[in-house]
Amino acid sequence: MTTYVAYCRVSTDKQGRSGLGLEAQQTAIQAHLRPGDTLLQPPYVEVESGKRSDRPQLLAAIERCRRTGATLLIAKLDRLARNVAFISNLMESGVEFEAVDFPKANRLTVHILAAVAEHEAKMISERTKAALAAAKRRGKQLGGDRGYRPAAPPSAQDVAKATAVRQLKADHKAFGVLPVLERLQADGVDSLNALAKRLNELGHETPRGGAWTATAVKRALARVA
Repeated sequence: MTTYVAYCRVSTDKQGRSGLGLEAQQTAIQAHLRPGDTLLQPPYVEVESGKRSDRPQLLAAIERCRRTGATLLIAKLDRLARNVAFISNLMESGVEFEAVDFPKANRLTVHILAAVAEHEAKMISERTKAALAAAKRRGKQLGGDRGYRPAAPPSAQDVAKATAVRQLKADHKAFGVLPVLERLQADGVDSLNALAKRLNELGHETPRGGAWTATAVKRALARVA
């Protein structure tokens, strides 16, 4: 029996709003669970580029694994990162992890695969730059109208999925500040206003990126509860 914390990533804002890719990852994670396994809720969902290493939701998932002794579970190995340095930091964290599409992967194979992926990304970037430079030398005009047409209004299903993603982000933020709130309460900071003031002083933001208020603290504590 294993306790897991799930991490999902979609690489564009559009995918995050529509749920494309996210549902497939969550389905794969659920299918990976064995009888008796526990999947802690909520799953951590990241909406950003795979080339970036500053992933707050992944860091929050790793921190929760540390606190609970859980194993980090992802649907696809390339969802972790395409950066060797970031993979190294993950391994140094001491958190165990599993990938649904590569269950036999160990720390060495993950490091090698990350190095290969980083090299491939660099080569693709260099080939793209060389092709654009060659086209420019031939006098080809770059940019301009590439056939963009306004997208159709989102459907009710898309709106519902976007709302679900926002709610998950709010849950993740609540779990992310929980250790801070617990330390502050242990130090005698017990009122909602005082907690909000200290969170702002420490540089923590709300799920919407704003300043903390007593109401926001109360909602965060309610989500955790």
